[in-house]
Amino acid sequence: VFQISFSLRGHRFTMSDTNQSSIKEFIIVGFPGLQPQYHSLVALVFFLVYVTILIGNILTTALLFLERSLQKPMYYIILNLALSDICFSTVTLPKIIVRYWFQLKSISFVGCFVQKQLVHYFGTLNSFIMMLMALDRYVAICFPLRYHMLISNRTILILSCMLWLISWIFPTVTTIHQLALSYCGPNTINHCYCDSISITNLACDDRTFSTVVSFVLAMLVLLVPLSFTIFSYGHIIISVLRIASTQGRYKTFSTCSTQLCIISLYYIPRCTVYTANLLLVIISADWRILTILLYSLLPAMVNPLIYFFRTKEIKQSLMKRFRGEKIAVQTEKI
Repeated sequence: VFQISFSLRGHRFTMSDTNQSSIKEFIIVGFPGLQPQYHSLVALVFFLVYVTILIGNILTTALLFLERSLQKPMYYIILNLALSDICFSTVTLPKIIVRYWFQLKSISFVGCFVQKQLVHYFGTLNSFIMMLMALDRYVAICFPLRYHMLISNRTILILSCMLWLISWIFPTVTTIHQLALSYCGPNTINHCYCDSISITNLACDDRTFSTVVSFVLAMLVLLVPLSFTIFSYGHIIISVLRIASTQGRYKTFSTCSTQLCIISLYYIPRCTVYTANLLLVIISADWRILTILLYSLLPAMVNPLIYFFRTKEIKQSLMKRFRGEKIAVQTEKI
């Protein structure tokens, strides 16, 4: 029998294949109150959302790779966010689509834990990328003379690689705790995909310690970057208000407006949901799941539009390439 044992602060954990013997797969419930006649419609909506996310973020990634004028620290951060959004949507949406389009509700035991690991990994990564965005704008506006010395393409590359690696640690800790539990009872995931809370709730053992660990890590991942972001933009606003001319204030603030929109879209819905939970506001399962999907997927779908419409350099580069292709086509016709 395969078995691994380890201890952590006096708590002993054992992972063995016997823990998985009674449950071989989980059943994805999705929206509990959704009537069967709407399943195809929901699948179509999520399919269109997935295609939109892929097209928008792949276009963003390609443009940032190909356009040399956009190979700057700020745009490397946007590139990381676009790649993370592609990965997160690919981990979650295909399973939701096949669940409602083909009624494939089951997911293997291992597959569920892999999906859970990746869902929280890319969620953690997005939170840290938001913090890196705030750092970039904080240095650019509050220390403009030292910006190019402190923030370079190399610096962002190193920090980005560190974030991609560090972000793996947090969900791995919770996955280890959850794999140490036994699953012998219900196997229905009350969500559209596998996540930490849904899996922990199905454990037959005492899950208090695992729940506490998951909650503490989730708060660290959310609140530490959020606190730094609030600190950064607080100083940015103070610096902008000190600028004498109105035109100078507008120009300075416009340089960070894109990131501020993206960060707000990421954090505000999450904080609203967590506040509602703290205030013991009762939300139906369907609305809770829909809210989670909205704040998880909406930023990935809207971010490319924000890049193209609110970032002058990206908009100009896109138009330049579009006009260049148009001229080339007209020349070929002649």
